[in-house]
Amino acid sequence: MATTPSALRSVLFAVAAAAAAASFAASGVAAQSLPPPRRDGFVYTDGPVDSDTVVVEAFLDPVCPDSRDAWPPLKQALQYYGPRVWLVVHLLPLPYHDNAYVASRALHIVNALNTSATFHLLEMFFMQQERFYNDPTKNMSRAAIVNSIVKFAAQAVGYSYYSSIAAGFNDRQTDLKTRVSFKYSTSKGVYATPSFFLNGFLLPDNGSPIDYKGWRSFIDPLIAAQGQRK
Repeated sequence: MATTPSALRSVLFAVAAAAAAASFAASGVAAQSLPPPRRDGFVYTDGPVDSDTVVVEAFLDPVCPDSRDAWPPLKQALQYYGPRVWLVVHLLPLPYHDNAYVASRALHIVNALNTSATFHLLEMFFMQQERFYNDPTKNMSRAAIVNSIVKFAAQAVGYSYYSSIAAGFNDRQTDLKTRVSFKYSTSKGVYATPSFFLNGFLLPDNGSPIDYKGWRSFIDPLIAAQGQRK
């Protein structure tokens, strides 16, 4: 039986995830036996969340082209629906994107320093992600890649943060936060980016962007049903 690209990608991800788990254990990091003290994810806009709020969970990789392409229509939908829709972004650094983990860690570092800068940096990664693809960085050392991303993040959010961002890469807590994001994603069965959950249910075609019309087709009926209940 022929292996489909989706199935092959799933198998490769499972193998890479197992290797990552073994690496984590070998590094002396204890298994996550308890939930983290704070929920995973970056909240796009703060606001009240009640039983009528439509909750979108987006699983993205900052150096994934499909994640990049999924972002503009999702933002357009959020602007259209306003406070009726609440978004949280989870980072899933895919193992076959060599620099995804470092980029994701940079986002956790910046989020700890200034939450208002997190999505600006994410969008900067999307706009210039070719700089951090595998081929352009294949001859760079890990230290050189980290240094390049520190400079990039400081340029995006302000050079006054440069030393704090650099120090963040020596802080074990930022590494653990990035691992928690990865573990949370895999615990939800997510293996491809972008993937989306709507009110806790996985939307179809994970690994592919959803356009604006697609978001309207998913969310409009939910909001209409809320109006009928009232």
